[in-house]
Parts: sequence; structure tokens; C-alpha cells
Amino acid sequence: MPERLLAPEGVPASFVEFEHGGATLIAEDFGTGARPYVLIHGIGMGRSVYLDFVERLPGRIIALDLPGFGEAPEPTRTLTMARHADLIAAFLRNINVSDAVVIGHSMGSQIGAELASRHPSLIAGLVLAAPTVNSAARSVWEQATYLMRDLVGERPIVLWRGAREYLRGGPHLVRKVRATVVHEPEKAYAQVKCPVLVVRGERDPLAPMSWCREIVRLVPGPAEVVEIPDHGHGTLISDASLAAVIISEFAASL
Repeated sequence: MPERLLAPEGVPASFVEFEHGGATLIAEDFGTGARPYVLIHGIGMGRSVYLDFVERLPGRIIALDLPGFGEAPEPTRTLTMARHADLIAAFLRNINVSDAVVIGHSMGSQIGAELASRHPSLIAGLVLAAPTVNSAARSVWEQATYLMRDLVGERPIVLWRGAREYLRGGPHLVRKVRATVVHEPEKAYAQVKCPVLVVRGERDPLAPMSWCREIVRLVPGPAEVVEIPDHGHGTLISDASLAAVIISEFAASL
């Protein structure tokens, strides 16, 4: 049985293991609101890293552990970004959610883009936080270099939570990183029709402003980019108050 990792004590929550197409995700669902937030974590992470963020985000929250991350079991083969999106779409249909505000961080932004482009009827709005992979730096080496540069200035809580989840990611992490790097999210962005909010940290080398502006240009529907001062790649992991306000205002405008 999945653990209570994000839902406050005393708040009713449901915990689901959902299997589809040979892969299993874990979902922690709590809170109330007309339009749920669906949280998709980044590479090597899990839903537990969003503790600070969800404490500041009002409404219903559905936080996921993707296959092979957090509490979710390792899949028989590494999932592409599109297969991740199809798994999440099957889960949302299973729980009768068709108006989600999807929040994808880092790798989760790539999955969110695929979800919005492949299953548009399920998504009311899309938030791309620290979106990867920058088309001008699409190699494992370049991404690793930018990540190390980002970690130098990160807050200790980001380093601790990230290191813990990376260790839990297991020996298949390299293959999962490759799956993110070979993905071309710009193809998905060109098919996204719902409103899009791009959120980047001011010091984030993995999601430079030039790339974020390119995403806004590619999206056919309404899209904007907002920069969070004095934050790096982990903008939703610690000191997430400003990001939570910006995202909740975006959701309210839909």
C-alpha cells in the first residue's frame, strides 16, 4: 500500500496503484476543488519532492510516482515520454478526470506536453516548470553538465530530496535519462491547444530563457513565460510560495 507522503494528516486521501500496458504508476489524491492539479515529477524524482509546493497550492491535488520512481515499481522496459503520457491519460480516464491542470517539472514537462498533445480532451491547462530538453543542448553530457552547474547554487533541501530520490531511482536511471534526451518536445508543443504557462527559475541553466521563449512561440494556443527570481532548476521543490501563487492564478483564469 502506498504511503501518505503529501496529504496532511486528517485530510482524506486515496492512494492508487494503476497498471496499464505493462507499467504501474502510484497516485496520491487529496484535497477538494473543481479542477484538479496533476503533478508530474522530473527524472530521478518522485512525488515526495513536492511537499513544500503542495502545502501552498489550494485545491485538489493528484500527485504521481511514475513507473520506476518513488514508490512505483520498475517497468519491464523503459518508457518513452509518449508512453508515460498514455499511461497517465488512461489513469485520468479511469478516475473520471477530464479537466486537469497538469504541472510537469523538468522531464515531467516533456510528458505533460505529450499528454496535452495526444489527449487534449483531458487537459484544461498545462504548466511547464523548468522545461527540458533544450533543443540547443540535446545530449546526456550537456544535460549532466548543466545539472551539476545548477546544483552548485541550489538550496540544501533541494540537494537532499533530489539525492534521496535519485538513489531510489535504481540502476536503470541512465536509460531513463537517455529516453528524456532523445525526446523532441518541440513536436508536441506544436500540437498543444490548451493554455500554457512556462515557469523557470532565474538561475536555471537547463531551461534557459531562450528555450522557454521558443516553447511559447511553438504553442499554437495562449502561452506565456514567467521567471521566478533567485531560483534554479528546483523551483517547485523548495521555497515554492511564489510559484504556487503564479500557478494557482493561472488555473483560476482557465
